[in-house]
This record gives sequence, C-alpha cells and structure tokens, in this order.
Amino acid sequence: MALPSRILDLPGVFAPHALREAGDAPGFALAEPGFALAEAVARAPREGAGTLAWICSAARAEAAVVLEPEMPLREARLARLVAGNALIDALGALGPPEVPLAWRWPDGLLVNGADCGRLLLAVPPGSAEAAVPEWLVVGFAVTLALPACHEPGHAPDRTSLAEEGFAGLDAATLTAAWARHLMAGLDRWAAEGRRRAQADFQARLADPGTTSLWPELA
Repeated sequence: MALPSRILDLPGVFAPHALREAGDAPGFALAEPGFALAEAVARAPREGAGTLAWICSAARAEAAVVLEPEMPLREARLARLVAGNALIDALGALGPPEVPLAWRWPDGLLVNGADCGRLLLAVPPGSAEAAVPEWLVVGFAVTLALPACHEPGHAPDRTSLAEEGFAGLDAATLTAAWARHLMAGLDRWAAEGRRRAQADFQARLADPGTTSLWPELA
C-alpha cells in the first residue's frame, strides 16, 4: 500500500509539517498521552497558531494543531471538544453513513462500538487554569489498518477504519478533512459561544452520564 502524498489540501490558515512515522513523532503510546506529538509540533518550524504536524503512515493517522488561546486555560480546554466534533464530522463525511461513531469518556474514539483512536489535548507543563496558556495543542490518532498478523475476532474491542468500510481512506485525506472541520468549529465557537460545541460532543458520547466527569461539559 503506497503512502499518501505529503502535500495536504488545507486552508491557508494552516502551516502543515509532515513528520516521519518513527523518530520525529513517537506517537501516543506514552504515560502522558499525546505529549510526544505535542513536543514534535513544538520542534517543527513554527509560524505560531495554525502549525499542523501530521504523520504520513499507511497504518494510522495522527495530527496535531497548535492554537494560541486568548482565554484562560479552563475555558480554552473546550478546544478538545471542538477537535472531537471535527473528527466525527470528518469521518462521517468520508465513510459509510451506517457505521456508528461515538466518543468514550474522556478521549476514546469508538467506531462500530470498538476502540479505534483517541483525542489529544496538550498544554505547557505547569500551566495554571486561570492563566492564558502560551500555546495549546489539539489533535487525534486513528487506526487506519490493523497489522497484517491481526486475526479477526482476536481483539473484538479494537478495530480499524479499513475493517469498518472506510476503504482507501488515507492519513492525508483524513487529516485535511479534520483540519477543515476544526477551523469551522473554532469559528462557530467564537461566533456562538461554547454551548453548541458542548451539545454536539455530548450527543456523541457513548455514555452521556459521564459528562459530569468532564470539566468542559460542566
């Protein structure tokens, strides 16, 4: 399977930087989820807000965007929900309409009821909730295809987009679609306030009863 092009079809507000699958971005499998990719974003050449780092891989899609909030961290955390809504919107537009998509608190992507990815929110270490952070990173990781050695039924709680009918969807296409939906969601947040983003995310929770555990939904 050929890797997708490293040229993303993105609005001009984004400055994309492709990262190597190994080395630049060791991925999300860390004790502190997402910070590896966040640090990779910080190391990339930066134009400030809108810097988008993504991994060109046939097996997974990973991407993260640098934001520069103008509000305290406790409010800026809503960007995680906006990023989650953008990913569901992108997958809904690119995949079979009958495949159920949902979030499991706090950051797990469920496709047809099985684990398929996660959300990322990273902030500068030691940031105070009442202070405006210097930067904030939102992003995602999604499994495009499971390893060739994977046996169907061996891990029924895990899946991939390929197994769920997202035929031919590659990292570049998903990343670009997510970025466009993210920009639209951030614009709505600025124009309409936080309630729309909260309601949209809550409607996509597999267990809406967990909203009391998520400060952004309180």
